Amino acid sequence: MARPRTVSEEAVLDAAGVLVGRGGSAALTFAAVGAAAGLAAATLVQRYGGREALLRATLLRLWDGLDERTAAADAGQAIDPAGAIALLVALSAGSEPDMEPVGLLLMREGVRDPVLRARGVAWGEVLAVALGRRLTPVRAAQTTLGRLMASQWLGALLWPGDAQSASVASKLTRELREWCAVVLPDGQLPR
Repeated sequence: MARPRTVSEEAVLDAAGVLVGRGGSAALTFAAVGAAAGLAAATLVQRYGGREALLRATLLRLWDGLDERTAAADAGQAIDPAGAIALLVALSAGSEPDMEPVGLLLMREGVRDPVLRARGVAWGEVLAVALGRRLTPVRAAQTTLGRLMASQWLGALLWPGDAQSASVASKLTRELREWCAVVLPDGQLPR
């Protein structure tokens, strides 16, 4: 008879996700995850078999969380350019200061894994549609505009901020408003 698990799968993967968020995939070791989750490294080896399986499970858990956050942000924002900006700011919130934004982390870490890359493609399409319908009523242009705005957002997350920047949210809001001012027709600039 198998012993009951004292630490859930979700708790293990959440602890592993924090480690990856702080130090990338190189930070993911059985010893580090075991220490963070309160389990022996050997127990984790029994559960996952190898480091790549643990990394994939961790990244899939992070994708699940990002999908949920994206759906919640989409449902909670106005259908206008200001709502598109608010949606992206909401997706950028919540990370600890020493952690990489989840969307960037997942895209970077999933590049070599076809399953993870497919999750990224699917999420990108959902995000592009959510943004695009806030940016233009022209259906044929929605996905393209949404993809362009998402690219601007990701670039703004990567680009180093100036020392005067009050917060990531204010930097993103400013940069995305500037993007809207250049790309959207007159009169659609969010307030």
